[in-house]
Amino acid sequence: MKRILITGATGYIGGVLAERLVAEGHQVIALARTIPRQANPAVEWIKGDLHETTALHEAMRQVSEVYHIAAYARPWAKDRSTFNRINVEGTENVFQAAENTGVKRVVFTSTAGVFGPCQDFQPVHESSQPWARVYTEYDRSKIAAEALARARAAKGQEIVIVNPSRVYGPGDPATINAVNKMIQLYLKGRFRFLPGDGSGMGNYVYIDDVINGHLLAMERGIPGENYILGGVNTSYKDFFDQVAAISGKSFGTLPMPLGIMQFSARLMQLRADWFGIPPAITPEWIDRFDVHWMLSHQKATDHLGYQTTPLEKGLEKTTRWLQNL
Repeated sequence: MKRILITGATGYIGGVLAERLVAEGHQVIALARTIPRQANPAVEWIKGDLHETTALHEAMRQVSEVYHIAAYARPWAKDRSTFNRINVEGTENVFQAAENTGVKRVVFTSTAGVFGPCQDFQPVHESSQPWARVYTEYDRSKIAAEALARARAAKGQEIVIVNPSRVYGPGDPATINAVNKMIQLYLKGRFRFLPGDGSGMGNYVYIDDVINGHLLAMERGIPGENYILGGVNTSYKDFFDQVAAISGKSFGTLPMPLGIMQFSARLMQLRADWFGIPPAITPEWIDRFDVHWMLSHQKATDHLGYQTTPLEKGLEKTTRWLQNL
């Protein structure tokens, strides 16, 4: 039995990871700003955030492994420095506390978005030449945090970086993420429009594969290295065609020109700037729909033994879960 800390255990990936580690018999500690009402009683909860040195050191007492998953991953923040404060400065605090307390190994959860979109329709891999443009503040903050991880790894601290793509699959309904939410809305007949003509390619990965990838990275990953935890490359249209076929609910989807989506996003951005109402999406995120985000997880497969779930099988489990909520 290991004593393991998870930051971000109140989130989607962190919550599923905590359940997995508890089921395997480990002692799981979770650092959280607010302890959830329905908190897993098998988890030792410590109240605090990434900027509270005392709480971080307490959470890492006699801990051998840390999964740093906590992040500010929303599309907008009233104060744009929030991304840097949580995702960069907070991450550095976690790394420093891990070094101070003698933690053996850290797995840092970044995002596949740091690699940028694919070029010439070739799936992106860890050594691909990145695009000059970074699309969002979230991606920019994760790039900076990865630089910290690599710098520390070069000095001997064992920090491994994992980069999940678009994750879907069963989890805590209270932490339902963007892809699951789209599927849920489709099943209710409320998601009818596809970005552009629906041909935009993305990479979708089942939650269990992401969790396995984290565990494999902790066990076998090389410090300072990135591992893309991806799944299947497919278009928006094909993705929802499969949801329709599996669920038996074919509501039909219509193309939504990106110009109209961009106009709506700018209106929401203005409303957010004037009244502080968080937008559902921002103009910079709409720009991401104009390129393809295909990925290769070959490195994780070759080096870690990472495996993926077929899209049809993953969507079948996900659809069943969402229909029973």
